[in-house]
Amino acid sequence: MPIKIPSDLPAYDVLTREGVMVMDEDQAARQDIRPLRIGLLNLMPMKIQTETQFARLIGATPLQIELTLIRMSEHQTKNTAAEHMESFYRPFQEVKSEKFDGLIITGAPIEHLEFDAVTYWDELREVMDWTQTNVTSTFGVCWGGMAMINHFHGVKKHMLEAKAFGCFRHQNLAPASQYLRGFSDDCVIPVSRWTEMRQGEIDAAPGLKTLLGSDEVGPCLVEDPAHRALYIFNHFEYDSDTLKQEYDRDVASGTPINVPQNYYPQDDPTRAPLNRWRSHAHLLYGNWLTEVYQDTPYDIDAIGR
Repeated sequence: MPIKIPSDLPAYDVLTREGVMVMDEDQAARQDIRPLRIGLLNLMPMKIQTETQFARLIGATPLQIELTLIRMSEHQTKNTAAEHMESFYRPFQEVKSEKFDGLIITGAPIEHLEFDAVTYWDELREVMDWTQTNVTSTFGVCWGGMAMINHFHGVKKHMLEAKAFGCFRHQNLAPASQYLRGFSDDCVIPVSRWTEMRQGEIDAAPGLKTLLGSDEVGPCLVEDPAHRALYIFNHFEYDSDTLKQEYDRDVASGTPINVPQNYYPQDDPTRAPLNRWRSHAHLLYGNWLTEVYQDTPYDIDAIGR
C-alpha cells in the first residue's frame, strides 16, 4: 500500500521515480480503509531532504500511511523556504488535540547545547508528554531520541572529544525483539554526532532495553516499553550521499573534520560511497510500523483512553 502525501510535496516526485508507492488526497479518498496516521516532527534544518528520507522508509510497507508534517510552533527555520513550511507543515499547537498512530521526532544540529538551553525545549517537553496520551508509539531519532530518553529517564548526553562520523558495525543484542525481525547478527549504520549516551547510564534506568550497540560508538537503539517509544541515536534514514554532503560542507567551510570512517571505498573521498545499511533501515521501520498497526486501535479517537 502507498504513503499518502501531497502531490506537490517535493518528496512525491522523488519517491515516485524510485518506485515507492505514493498517492495524493484524491486517490486516498477513494479507498475504504483507515490509514496509519504518522506524524513527522521535523527538527532538521534541511526539511525537504529529511521529509524524503523518512517518507521513503515508512512508505515501503504493505500498510497505507498518512504522513503529517509537524513543526515547533514558534521556531522559524532559516534553511527551508517559508512557502514550503506554510504549505506543508502544521505547528504542534494546531495538532495537539488530534491523535496519531505513530510519531517520529527527528534529530537536530544543536548537540552542543544543554537541553534546557534549546529555544523550543519547553514546547518539545510538552510534545513528549503529549505522546503519552495522543500517540500509540513514538520513534526518537538521534538528538530527538536523546531528548526523549533524557526527558523520561534523566539519562544525560555527553560530549565526545572527536565527532563520531562514518559507518560503524553494530551488534544485534536482542535477536528475539519484534523490532529486529529479519536482522543479521550485526549491521552497518551511519553515525554523525558530537555526543553520546552511555550504556551504563541506560542500564541504570529501569525498564530500558538496548537492542543495537557498537563497541566503537556505543548504544544505538533502545526500547522504552513504559513510554511506548524507541530511541535511535544514529541514522538509518540517511541517503547514500548524506555523510558525503556533511563532509564536503565542512571541508568547504574550513571546519576541521575527519574523513568519515568505513564509508568511502578504501576511505578515499574521491570515490563514490556505497550504501550498506538500506535493507536494515527498511526492516527496522517496517517492523516498527507493523507493531504500531497491531497495537493501535481501529478507532483512532480511542488512542490514550
